[in-house]
Amino acid sequence: MSTSKNYAGISDEFAQLEKSKIILIPVPYDGTSTWGKGADKGPEAFLEASENMELYDIETDSEVYKQGIHLTEPITENSSPEAMVNEVHNITKDFIKRNKFVTLFGGEHSISIGSIRAFNECFDNLTVLQIDAHADLRESYEGTKYNHACAVYEASQTTNLVQVGIRSMDVIEKTVMDEEKTFFAHDMVADEYWSDKVIEAMTENVFITLDLDAFDPSIMPSTGTPEPGGLLWYETLEFLKQVFEDKNVVGFDIVELCPNKNDKSSDFLAAKLYYKMLSYKFAGQDIDQEYDNTFDIDYKANTNSRFEDDED
Repeated sequence: MSTSKNYAGISDEFAQLEKSKIILIPVPYDGTSTWGKGADKGPEAFLEASENMELYDIETDSEVYKQGIHLTEPITENSSPEAMVNEVHNITKDFIKRNKFVTLFGGEHSISIGSIRAFNECFDNLTVLQIDAHADLRESYEGTKYNHACAVYEASQTTNLVQVGIRSMDVIEKTVMDEEKTFFAHDMVADEYWSDKVIEAMTENVFITLDLDAFDPSIMPSTGTPEPGGLLWYETLEFLKQVFEDKNVVGFDIVELCPNKNDKSSDFLAAKLYYKMLSYKFAGQDIDQEYDNTFDIDYKANTNSRFEDDED
């Protein structure tokens, strides 16, 4: 894929690395997917759709691109799943340490192993909010722990993992899953307070990993493993807005767009979703206001589970 253009076609004034508060890292990787292939084409389709998107957000009355969005070169390491994860981890962590709001667009969900690891090493007491159709809690799958089916296993051991929208899993994953912090789709549809309960399960610092198959296939058919009974557009935005307002979202990734030439709407949904999430993050913040990502340079990760419940 090419990143010769700026994100969404914005002018160089708002795309320079040093002046941008936001970093967008494309990761066109599709090395371990087991059904619908094509997630490696997701970032390019997402960027193309972004160029055709209005950049004024009505809801927040803002133009978040003016905060500065720098599009990096894509991470193309694909010699092995482990090598890809290590590259994502290293590059993500480097940009966090530069005091940027770091975002990634995949690629299959295994890229999140690297991004979560980087954020977990930089932010204390981290919650990983996984919005997904699948549990992705296998310790290993098809010979590697860096498979898309293992996307949040490591997070389940080292962070406060909260899972939302789950409606497909293997029975073995029950041995790892914290069901008190897992919100199944069939329960959510009957519980008008589910979003409040999710918020209560989080700590202050939150990293969001959003698999596009969390959405119902009626509005997001272009993903590798679609599952019926998913989230719809406005309920998802309402929930995300609440998360950004109530918690310190330190970064996010979006994964599993498998573009279909006959379905541009999915590409555009992904583009709009990314921009809405940025709009929620920076709502009310002046363009000239300095950004502080709260990165703790003295904080060092370890391999133990070290999160504590918020007392707030």
